[in-house]
Amino acid sequence: MRAPKLAALELKRFGRGRMPRAALVALLLLPLLYGALYLWSFWDPYGRLDRVPVALVNNDKGAPAEGGRVTAGDEIAGRLLDSKAFDWHEVTSAEADRGVEDGTYYLSLTMPSDFSARIASSGGDSPETGALQVRTNDANNYIVGQISRTVFSEVRTAASTKASRGFLDRIFINFSDLHDATAKAAKGAGDLKTGISEAKKGSKALAGGLKDAKAGSGKLSGGIAELDKGAGELETGSRKVAAGTQELAGKVGKAAADVRPFLRDNGKAVGDTARLVSDSSRAVRDNLDLLVEAAPTASAAAHTASDDLAEVYRNRCEEQPLPDATCPELKRARTAAADVAAVSDDVRALVGDPDGNLKNLRSQLATLQKQADALAKRSPHLDTDLESAVKKINALNTGAHKVAEGADTLHTGLGTARTGAADLDGGVKKLRTGATQLDGGLHRLGDGSATLAKGLHDGVGKIPDYDEDDRDARTGVMADPVRLASSSLHAAPNYGTGFAPYFIPLSLWVGAMVAYMLIQPLNRRALSAGAPAWRIAFAGWLPVAGIGLLQVGALMAVLHWRIGLQMTHAAGTLAFLALVTCCFAAIVQWLNARFGAAGRILVLAVLMLQLTSAGGTYPVQTSPDFFGAIHPYLPMTYVVDGLRRLITGGGLGPVWQGGAVLLAFTAGALALTALAARRKQVWTLDRLHPELSL
Repeated sequence: MRAPKLAALELKRFGRGRMPRAALVALLLLPLLYGALYLWSFWDPYGRLDRVPVALVNNDKGAPAEGGRVTAGDEIAGRLLDSKAFDWHEVTSAEADRGVEDGTYYLSLTMPSDFSARIASSGGDSPETGALQVRTNDANNYIVGQISRTVFSEVRTAASTKASRGFLDRIFINFSDLHDATAKAAKGAGDLKTGISEAKKGSKALAGGLKDAKAGSGKLSGGIAELDKGAGELETGSRKVAAGTQELAGKVGKAAADVRPFLRDNGKAVGDTARLVSDSSRAVRDNLDLLVEAAPTASAAAHTASDDLAEVYRNRCEEQPLPDATCPELKRARTAAADVAAVSDDVRALVGDPDGNLKNLRSQLATLQKQADALAKRSPHLDTDLESAVKKINALNTGAHKVAEGADTLHTGLGTARTGAADLDGGVKKLRTGATQLDGGLHRLGDGSATLAKGLHDGVGKIPDYDEDDRDARTGVMADPVRLASSSLHAAPNYGTGFAPYFIPLSLWVGAMVAYMLIQPLNRRALSAGAPAWRIAFAGWLPVAGIGLLQVGALMAVLHWRIGLQMTHAAGTLAFLALVTCCFAAIVQWLNARFGAAGRILVLAVLMLQLTSAGGTYPVQTSPDFFGAIHPYLPMTYVVDGLRRLITGGGLGPVWQGGAVLLAFTAGALALTALAARRKQVWTLDRLHPELSL
C-alpha cells in the first residue's frame, strides 16, 4: 500500500465519532491558541502603559533663581500627568510607600523638597545634582521595574537638559557681558596708553625740573648756610646795638631830665639868640665884601664886646649875683658874643688867607642862617621836641631789643632751615633718581599698555557676543550635545511583531508534538505487513505534515487579519513556515518512533533546549556558554533568524540558509525514522511488554 493511502487511513480514524473529530479540530487549532493567544497577550505592552497605576509624589518646594523662581517639581509633575507613560496618581509619600508595598501601585516617583534648589544651585558656588527618587517592588512585577528605568531615564535626561539649558544660558549671557566689559576694558586700555604717553612727557619734564630743582636746592642749602652765618653775626650785632641803645636811652633820659627844665624856661632867649645868629649870618653874608675890609676891625670889636659882656656877666652874675632875671640873657649874650668873636676870628682868618674860599663861607653862612631860623622857630617847643626825641630814643631802644630777639629767633630758625635745606637737597636728589626711574618705567609701561590694548582689542573679537536666538540654539546643543540618532533598518512596529519569529515556531512545534500524541508515528498495520521502512516512515509523517500546513494557515490568518501582524514577505513567510512545520513533524516523529514513550519526554526536552538557545528574546551571547555552544546545531535557531527577515525585512540570506538546514533536518529525521521502522518490524519482548507506557 502506498504511503498516501496509509496516511489517509490514519486520518480516517478521526471521522469515526464526535470525539475523534473534536480532537482533530483541537489539534488544528492548538498552535493557533498557543501562538496567537500568547502574542496577543503582549502584542503592544508599551502602548498600554497608561493603564499601569503608579504613584507620583511632588514634595518640591521650589527655589529662588536669577530672574524668577524655579519650580522644577511642578513642571515635571505637569508633564508626567499630561503624558501617557503611566496611570499617574498624585499622592503623599506615606500613601506612595504603602501603595508600592501592597501592590496598589507598581512603583513610585518622588521629587524631594530640595529638588528645585539643587537644580538652581548649578549657577551658585556649591552646585548639587537634583535626585529623582524611584521606588519599585519586584514582588509586584519585575518587568514594570525594567520598563520604568527606561521611562524615568528619559525623564531624568529631559530634566537635566532643562537645567543645563538654564545654566548654559546664563553662561552665554555672561559671555556677552564679558564681551562688553572687555570692549570697555580695551577702550580703557587705549585711554591708559594715551594717558601714559602724556605721563611720559610729564615724567620727562619732571626729571628735567628736578634736575634744575637739585641745582636750586644745592644753591638754597648753600645760601641758607650763608644766611645762617649772617644771622649769627646779625644776632651778635643786634645784641650790641640793643646794649648801645639801652645805654643811649639811659644817658639821653638823664640828660633830658636835666636840660628839659632849662629849655622850658629859656625858650624865648634861645629863640632870640638864634634869631640874632640868623640876622648876623645874613648880615655877614650880605656884607662879605665889607667883611673883607672890616674883618680885622670887626674881629677886634667882637672880641672887645665879648670881653665886655663876659666881664659884665661875671660882675653881675658871678662875683656879685643880682637877684634879677637878666643873668640868663646876659649869659646867652655872653655866649653869643663869644661865638661872634670866634666867628670874627674865623672870618678874619678866612679873609686873611689868600687861599680862602668865600664861596664856601657864603654857603656855610646860609646853612647857619637856616639852622638858626629853624632853631628860632622851634625854640618855643624845644622841651616838647626833647620829650619826643626821648620817646623815640626809648622806642629805638625797645625796637633794638626786639630786633635782637628777632635776630636770635632768625638764627635759630635758619639753623633749622639749614638742616631742612640739606634734607631737601638730599630728597630732591632722590626724587631726581626716582623721576629718572619713573621715566624708564613709564616707557616700559607704555609698551605694556600698548600690548594690553592690542590684546584686549583682539580679545573682544574672540569673545562671543550672542543674541537671544544664538543663545537658544547653542544652549540647546550644549545642554544635549549628543543625541541618539537611532534608526532601525527594519523596525518592528510593536512588541508582538518582534517576538512573532520566536512564538510561531514554538506553537508549530507544540502542534506537531500534540499531533503525534494522537497519531501513531509508525503505522502498525504497515509494520506487521512488512511494508518498506521508508514507506512506513513517510506514511507516518505525511498526515502530521498535512495537519501542520493547516495549522500554519489558521495561525497566520488570525495573526494577520485579527491581531495585525504585518509581514514584509507574506508568501515567503508562509512557504518558509510550511517547511518549518514539515521539519518539526519529521523530528518529532523520529523521537517518538525511536524512543517510544520516552520520546515524548525528549520532544519536550528538545523544545526547551531550542527555546533557550535560539536567541528569540535576548541575544544568545548574553546566555551561558552552554546555550551558545548548542545554538548552531538546533533547527529553531535558523527558523527564528529566517522569520525575522521575512516578517520585518532585510537580506534573505538567513532565509535560504535556514531553508537548507530545515531540509537537511527533515531528510535526516525521515531517514532515521525509516531506520527505526525497520527495527520496529522485528518484535521483541521489550515491544510486547514496554517498561514505560504513555
